[in-house]
Amino acid sequence: MQSQYQHLIDLSDYPVSWWKKVIDLGEEIKNDPSRFAHECDGKVMATLFYEPSTRTQMSFQTAMIRLGGQIIGFDNPNNSSVAKGETIKDTTKIVSSYADVLVIRHPVAGAAKAASLTSDCSVINAGDGGHLHPTQTLTDLLTLQIEKKTLSDLTIGMCGDLLNGRTVHSLCKALSMFKGNKFVFISTPELMMPAYIKDIIKANGSTYEEVNSLEEAIPSLDVLYMTRIQQERFASQEEYLAQKNTYILDYQKMLLAKRDMIVMHPLPRVDEITVEVDDDPRAKYFVQAKYGVYVRMALILTILSEKKTSETLIGKLYPGVQCDNPKCITNHEGYLPKSFRFSGDETLLECEYCDERKLI
Repeated sequence: MQSQYQHLIDLSDYPVSWWKKVIDLGEEIKNDPSRFAHECDGKVMATLFYEPSTRTQMSFQTAMIRLGGQIIGFDNPNNSSVAKGETIKDTTKIVSSYADVLVIRHPVAGAAKAASLTSDCSVINAGDGGHLHPTQTLTDLLTLQIEKKTLSDLTIGMCGDLLNGRTVHSLCKALSMFKGNKFVFISTPELMMPAYIKDIIKANGSTYEEVNSLEEAIPSLDVLYMTRIQQERFASQEEYLAQKNTYILDYQKMLLAKRDMIVMHPLPRVDEITVEVDDDPRAKYFVQAKYGVYVRMALILTILSEKKTSETLIGKLYPGVQCDNPKCITNHEGYLPKSFRFSGDETLLECEYCDERKLI
C-alpha cells in the first residue's frame, strides 16, 4: 500500500544517512535560527494529541511558528469529534484536508501508522502508546551529536521503565545502527526491555547487558538515559506503586559517574532525578528539550520538501490472523487491514503496526 506523501512513522523506515541529514540540519538551525524564519510561510501544521503532552506538543508548535507557519488541532480529544466516537480514519481524513503536515500522538500503538494510510498530507508520529517516539529519538541524537561530539563508540545506560518506554525503544533501535555502541539496561525484572528491541540490537551488531543496580552500572557509562515509571502504562495503581521510586538519580550516585558522562531524560520527570542534580554540568535534560525545537524544525522542512511516494504497508494480509497485542490499534479500529511481515523465520509473524510477534 502506497501514499503520495512522505511520512515519519518509524525512523527504521529511513536509512541512517537520512537521519543524519535531519540532525545536521537541526544543528545548522540551532546555530542560525533566523535564517529559517520564513521557510514555512503559508504552511499549516495540524497537531492531534490524544493524550497529554507538554514538550512534544509545544516544541512542534514552536518549530512551525519559528519557520513562519501556522498551527491548528487539539490537545484534548474530549473537545473534538473523537468524543462522539469518530475513528482515526475519519478524523485524519478531515483534518489532513486542512493542513500540509499532520502531527499525531496517541495512547495506542500503531495509531500513527493507521493515520498515514488515509491522510491527505504528510504524517509525523509524535508517540504511539508505549511503542515508538521517533522525533524524541531525533532530539536525543542531536543532543548526543552536540554534547558528546559522536554517535558511535558510546556506552549508554537506559534506566527505569524499559518495557513501556517508547523513547528508549526508539533510541536503542537508532543507536544500534552506529558502530561500537554498547547498551546497559537497568530495570526491575517486570520492566525489562522487550525481546524484539534486544533482537534488533543484536542483529545490528551492537551489544547489551541487563542489570538491576544503577550504582553498579553508572561508573562505566558515557550516557545515562533516565526514564520515569509511567503510571499511565500500568493496569492498576498497585502495580505502579510496586515499581515507583525503584531508581532515583541523586548527588551521591553522580559522584560515581565519569566526569564527562551526560544525563538525559525525555521528561517529564517525577522523582527519578532529584533537583540537586540539575546544577551538575553533566545534566543535559533541559537543554535536550530545547534541542527538540531545532530538530523538529529540520524534520518539518525535510518532510515537506520530499513529496516522493512512501510505502505505508509493506507486509501481507493473512485471513483470520489477528494481532495478539490488546494495545495495538488494529484491535481498537476494526476497519484497518491487518498486515504482518515475517520476523526472521517463516513461523513468526510481526504486526506491521505495533511490532508484536506471534507464531503461526
